[in-house]
Amino acid sequence: MTAVEVRGLGKAYGPVAAVTDLSFDVPPGEVTAFLGPNGAGKTTTMRMVLGLVAPDTGSATIGGVRYAGLRRPAATVGAVLDTSGFHPDHTARAHLQVYARMGGFPRHRAEEVMDLTGVTPFAERLTRALSTGMRQRLHLATALLGDPGVLLLDEPANGLDPEGNAWLRGFLRELAAQGRAVLVSSHVLSEVEQLADRVVVIREGRLAVAGPVADLYGDPGVLIRSPGAATLRALLPGLGEGVTAECTAEDALLVHGLPADRIAAEASAHGIPLHEITPIRPTLEQTFLNLTGGPA
Repeated sequence: MTAVEVRGLGKAYGPVAAVTDLSFDVPPGEVTAFLGPNGAGKTTTMRMVLGLVAPDTGSATIGGVRYAGLRRPAATVGAVLDTSGFHPDHTARAHLQVYARMGGFPRHRAEEVMDLTGVTPFAERLTRALSTGMRQRLHLATALLGDPGVLLLDEPANGLDPEGNAWLRGFLRELAAQGRAVLVSSHVLSEVEQLADRVVVIREGRLAVAGPVADLYGDPGVLIRSPGAATLRALLPGLGEGVTAECTAEDALLVHGLPADRIAAEASAHGIPLHEITPIRPTLEQTFLNLTGGPA
């Protein structure tokens, strides 16, 4: 299984630093979301991983090898970074057949990836007549021609309808479950929240946070509503280090540092009725804005 490793990556264009000392991993078997505001350096980073841009500092490797050193790049890495690049007079099928021939893949592979990605129904349409969603599917099919162990996808859901988005989520998760390393850059944070196992968030070309999605949220707290809120407020902080209970209304508390089941057990033990106990989980969008100070 192949992983992507970025270490100390840096790139400047004149006085403007696009990426600075950036390090993260894209492990096999998981979908990693690559997030950041516009201009944060996401595309530049992905282009450096693919050898399309030379880094000033650091390295980006695939299975420990720089892209330029891969024996069969298209059979190792599949990428979608640009939604152009189709010959306007080729059909979708002809486009895939050309790229299969260029990559040294068997002709039948074009038919296989068309079936996998839902291209077959419009295989005979000219690429210039394809909708944005169709083009996205065709790009994904092209990236999969070599059955690569690594996928780098920039905004793959762009132009897909809700049904297409649901299909893409399931498809990418299935590809990751097969042992592939999948890196997805996206602005649609609600989709990312349902798709990704891990996140890498950058801001102004620097790493803001990287790790499992579940770790991104920290301890958002538990909302309690009870006529005994004042008693609970006095009781709960004594149950452990870092436990806090803040009054948000006369009958409401926001508790940090304790899980909901522990709070319920303590309330029951002291005969305190609970009218509501709700773990609070912020959305990925809220967490992202807190980390970056701007939209994706």
